[in-house]
Amino acid sequence: MRIGALSERTGIPRRMLRYYEETGMLVPGRCGNGYRDYEERSVDRALQIRGLLEAGVPTRVIRQVLPCLKLQGAIHDFDATPETLDLLERERDSMSDRIEHLSRSRDAISRYIDTVRGARSPERRVAA
Repeated sequence: MRIGALSERTGIPRRMLRYYEETGMLVPGRCGNGYRDYEERSVDRALQIRGLLEAGVPTRVIRQVLPCLKLQGAIHDFDATPETLDLLERERDSMSDRIEHLSRSRDAISRYIDTVRGARSPERRVAA
């Protein structure tokens, strides 16, 4: 399939698909006229890449993990090097730290909203 069809099926802009190709994460074939020719499995692969990027996983880590993934979420290669495992553990820990920070920020914003709404409620103004 051509890049436009892949873009439509995944919702990923063509420019981003080209970036995936430039970084070696997505490898299309080429037609005789030089157009990109993506296989059917490229749909799942592109969605995996987008999901990992949206989760905050750096491109350098994604490039190392992709060969281990067949379909979305399915792992087929258990021969990861110790370096790759260390890298993934650091990335996982970094994600956990970001989640904790985001949770604290979300809770602080919620408390602020509750305080402001409480101060503006009609019952509170009448009592004052």
